[in-house]
Amino acid sequence: MKIGDKVRFLSEVGGGVVTGFQGKDIVLVEDADGFDIPMPVRECVVVDTDDYNIKRKQEERKVEEKPVKPEIPAIQRQPEMRGGDVLNVFLAYVPEDIKAMTTTPFETYLVNDSNYYLYYTYLSAEGKAWKVRSHGLVDPNTKLLMEEFTKDSLNEMERVAVQFIAFKDKKPAAIKPAVSVELRVDTVKFYKLHTFAESDFFEQPALVYDIVRDDKPARQVYVSAEELQEALLQKKSADKPKLQPIVKPHHGKKNEIIEIDLHIDALLDDTRGMSNGEMLNYQLDKFREVMETYKNKREQKIVFIHGKGDGVLRKAVIDELKRKYSSCRYQDASFQEYGFGATLVTIK
Repeated sequence: MKIGDKVRFLSEVGGGVVTGFQGKDIVLVEDADGFDIPMPVRECVVVDTDDYNIKRKQEERKVEEKPVKPEIPAIQRQPEMRGGDVLNVFLAYVPEDIKAMTTTPFETYLVNDSNYYLYYTYLSAEGKAWKVRSHGLVDPNTKLLMEEFTKDSLNEMERVAVQFIAFKDKKPAAIKPAVSVELRVDTVKFYKLHTFAESDFFEQPALVYDIVRDDKPARQVYVSAEELQEALLQKKSADKPKLQPIVKPHHGKKNEIIEIDLHIDALLDDTRGMSNGEMLNYQLDKFREVMETYKNKREQKIVFIHGKGDGVLRKAVIDELKRKYSSCRYQDASFQEYGFGATLVTIK
């Protein structure tokens, strides 16, 4: 089936001429009144094709042997939806097999729920720089698969950004400002089934982030450790003393061992309203703050007390050490003093 073919509908009366496609499963059929009707491909059968006219025109061009100015390919026409002149754009992550969350790969989609075309760029942060993961054009009222990834790539996706310019092809339309939205993705959610929910855009559960809702770009959700700490401290009494690392002296050694308790109840008095992912991010921000403070103090020993628990915090700390502080040595801290719930880091 291709543009120009005549088709009829299987499950209802009617038919027309194919004018375009939406993804792999939806065909646009122009009826006798000139309206584009989106129909599933499986509900259409070709009754007449335009192959003969195409071949005849090609033979006529060969006989005439006249140079023909190449035509600029036009963007396929898309039907406009009522209310679609208001931008609604979403970033979505979809597990390929929701029943195998520990091993399944994931798909990344850009959902364009508007009557505008989008020239987009999807990026992830690498330190202070950004890596382009996908770029291109998204048709109106469609979703576009941008990439597939596995959990091995989650560390690259803690901070992502979506940028785009919205426009209409050969139609007058209101100018939409260029959009650039930076997001902090809670990678812990990719290990939990209940964080993927039903949506209007996918048959299977998905994790959906707002990029633009009702013409308003999503608020910047990347917050530094300092900003988060300041916001949380506003909930506490003004006289509450600031938590300080516990320093345990070891006589006869150049550097004292510093003990940092990363248990959330040791860092915050009130965690109401915080999700597990937000608490983990706060604990990791505390870990990064300490590492940045002492990263140039060679042979400094730091014990991070994270507890045994289900191992999520310990794994996150180890991942940070491997990725950002690979020159430092780390090992399990003394079992007699800390049990199995602490990691000893030596600055190198």
